Amino acid sequence: MPDSGQQLGRPRDGHIDRAVLAAARELLTEVGYARVTMDATAARAGVGKAAIYRRFGSKAELLFAAAVHDMGIEPPPDTGSLHGDLHALARLIHERLGNPLARQVTPALMAEMVRSPELAARLQQTFVAQQRADFVVLLERAAQRGELAGPHDPALAHLLLSGPVFMALFAFHDPVDDALLGAIASAVAAGLIAGTATP
Repeated sequence: MPDSGQQLGRPRDGHIDRAVLAAARELLTEVGYARVTMDATAARAGVGKAAIYRRFGSKAELLFAAAVHDMGIEPPPDTGSLHGDLHALARLIHERLGNPLARQVTPALMAEMVRSPELAARLQQTFVAQQRADFVVLLERAAQRGELAGPHDPALAHLLLSGPVFMALFAFHDPVDDALLGAIASAVAAGLIAGTATP
């Protein structure tokens, strides 16, 4: 999870981490994004507010971690192909963004990011960077298999896969089934492979 102080110190208490995230999820369900406060989260978790701020720089970061994912995400296991890996990751993205709490938090968080470049920058440095690390692993696997013939860009792959899943969930509101996720993965894999092919 992100550390607003960016300092090394004694290992954090995993029990506190779990209690804070559980409290945030409960409050999101009960009162909604706008009415969740750090004070209420601390009281519900049975910790001091300072303990939350040592982990999260803002309510937005806390609620993203609680509803979407924290900093402990891992890439999916190796499926043996770029398409398979991208399909597996598309499923994870859909799972993270498609749950009811994430569908509540994400639009509110997007609005906050528009108003606060500082928040947008911090999310880029923490959660988005952690997401992108998954793509680094997937593309390195593909390069080792010989599927990618030249330099590859994890940031581009991140946009190409996450963007359509996000749009399907939040803009079109049509059911997102595994066939659609597979089609998105196929298109992204084909594009990445073509993009690195030697002319």
